[in-house]
Amino acid sequence: QVQLVESGGGLVQPGGSLRLSCAAAGNFFSITTMGWYRQAPGKERELVGSTTSSGSTNLADSAKGRFTISRDDAKNMVYLQMNSLKPEDTAVYYCNARIKYRSWSTSRDYWGQGTQVTVSS
Repeated sequence: QVQLVESGGGLVQPGGSLRLSCAAAGNFFSITTMGWYRQAPGKERELVGSTTSSGSTNLADSAKGRFTISRDDAKNMVYLQMNSLKPEDTAVYYCNARIKYRSWSTSRDYWGQGTQVTVSS
């Protein structure tokens, strides 16, 4: 069984910062991609950023210059450092990991339960 556990959401004023963390727990073979998505009320879930096991990263245009995504493979964790937050960043943020459960199995996506980020004065 695989679980993704997120932490770090909350209420912050515009221009503030938050750091989201996500830990992948369980007995699995490997993790390829880890990333963060978000979903605002009435909108579809969208990619915020992702990072691969080779170290490459990808950020949505809305996140570039403000957000940084990183991972610690020794701890099976992914982080999202969010600076210069704007009210439009308000959403539920979901951790995603593409995990190969066993060496012979195909990779599949796992999701965290979501953490609320609210940017408001």
